[in-house]
Amino acid sequence: MQTTRLAIAGTAALSALVLAAPPAQAAKPAKTVTVTVMGTSDIHSNALNWDYYKDAAYADSQGNSIGLAKVSSLVNKIRAERGADHTLLFDSGDTIQGTPLAYYYAKIEPITTIGQIHPMAKAMNAIGYDAVTLGNHEFNYGLPLLATWIEQMKAPVLGANAVHAKTGLPAYKPFVIKTMKVKGEKPIKVGMLGLTNPGVAIWDKANVEGKLRFTDLVESAKKWVPVIRGHGADVVVVTAHAGDDGMSSYGDELPIENASAMVAEQVPGIDAVLFGHAHNEVPEKFVTNKVTGQQVLLSEPSKWGQRLSVLDFQLTKKRGKWVVTGKSATTLNTNTVPEDPKIVELLKPQHEATVGYVNKPVAKSAQELSAAESPYKDTPILDYIQHVQVETVKQALPGNTLPVLSIAAPFSRSAVFPAGDVRVRDVAGLYVYDNTLMAVKLTGAQIKEYLEYSAKYFNQLAPGEPVDVSKLTNAGGTPDYNYDQLSGVSYDIDVVKPAGQRIANLTYDGQPVADDQEFVVAINNYRQSGGGGFPHVTGAEVVYNAQVEIRQALIEYATEQGTIDPADFAVANWKLTRDGEPLF
Repeated sequence: MQTTRLAIAGTAALSALVLAAPPAQAAKPAKTVTVTVMGTSDIHSNALNWDYYKDAAYADSQGNSIGLAKVSSLVNKIRAERGADHTLLFDSGDTIQGTPLAYYYAKIEPITTIGQIHPMAKAMNAIGYDAVTLGNHEFNYGLPLLATWIEQMKAPVLGANAVHAKTGLPAYKPFVIKTMKVKGEKPIKVGMLGLTNPGVAIWDKANVEGKLRFTDLVESAKKWVPVIRGHGADVVVVTAHAGDDGMSSYGDELPIENASAMVAEQVPGIDAVLFGHAHNEVPEKFVTNKVTGQQVLLSEPSKWGQRLSVLDFQLTKKRGKWVVTGKSATTLNTNTVPEDPKIVELLKPQHEATVGYVNKPVAKSAQELSAAESPYKDTPILDYIQHVQVETVKQALPGNTLPVLSIAAPFSRSAVFPAGDVRVRDVAGLYVYDNTLMAVKLTGAQIKEYLEYSAKYFNQLAPGEPVDVSKLTNAGGTPDYNYDQLSGVSYDIDVVKPAGQRIANLTYDGQPVADDQEFVVAINNYRQSGGGGFPHVTGAEVVYNAQVEIRQALIEYATEQGTIDPADFAVANWKLTRDGEPLF
């Protein structure tokens, strides 16, 4: 009986305790913060919305705008909307080459000697970039100019896989970690790893050989991502100057050129890859990491400042640590905003100096010469390039007894020499790259193979198929700049035949070219160093390499002659055929 009373009393006491206890508090919601990473790539020295070749505001058929002044307005808008303390701005490379503005401050009034701030450093500093990655074109003007630009940049310039040739140690800063304050919470750390393109070793061999090596992007990321995580990074973004298709424009002698998706797939610990180099617009793409199964976010913001990638990361506090719980990306079109007047005003003196330079007349043309048909017809305007290259090499090799040939590619279909005054910008519009002139020795057999390789640029025509020039070229995605035409010999390209069997009637001075016949061939440094993967030239004997810029040679030759007249240099030495009959 006593036991029962005790039990009842205990139960009553327990009930009273329960009734008296305060209600349980609801679990505190997890703290979530959004971090925004903005990204540009392949600006190619387009600071303003200006086309120096046309001497007018930039315009294209899609209505795009270009330039950092436009980018700046979009960046200001995003910072105002999201909060500047939760936004970052990165770039994936190819910044200081590409327009006459960059050329002017590399060659005409070089920043290495005149003491001026590079216009791209000036603009990027004013916009407030947090980090910039090296592109392959950063090396075009040599290491001293690159070093000066890096010194002038307020943002760190990254390139983890560019290492000293002798020591293998990083030649540039590999990564940066940015810290963002969160009210009442521990700060968020965002790590950024910068990777440049291994193709620099080929494309700028003259500037980097014996000084720098460029290691594999995947292996470099495997080395550095754990280091960045070890420094407490909550978010890891890779900025890679490499496309995402896993292919290379060169052979397999170097690490893969377009390895961005491979980095995302193979290296654990990466949240996103902001990439460039391919000049494509990829607003948002997800790749599954093979090690962790995690989704890695990729985005590419087109070129020239036409787009701004915007990557959003949601971070949630879990067990005292920030964890990425959501991510997305998009691209914004810079044609939706005006130019930032602050950037326009800042660059006005350097812009005006460049405009003055490109509008300087260099010669008079006897008639209008257009490059519009150059990809499929032998045109006088490309013959002008060939002529100047041959004359330059001949003058430099007075003792040479071999025939001098020349190669040139149609870099621009829109280039025109107007009748009358030809200005610097007209020549620069024809020869848009900063290549230098070289000459190599090749045999007749090698030249035939070279031409066969080049002729794969054409799509194969069926015997009776109508000729549509819009579908004739760029077979397999081959760009115009990888279609080389040869002057000094005559030949036909039969586009009915399959690639590799197209070159016919190859003659020199009216006689068939013998396999063992030797020639000197004027060639640009990009091609000679392996760009485009053309056969024989990388191992050929170099007989001329005076580092003469081809564009400047064209300008100086025109200035000396005073006139540009096709009667002096135009020779129709190649044509497209169908079963031996001319296509045009």
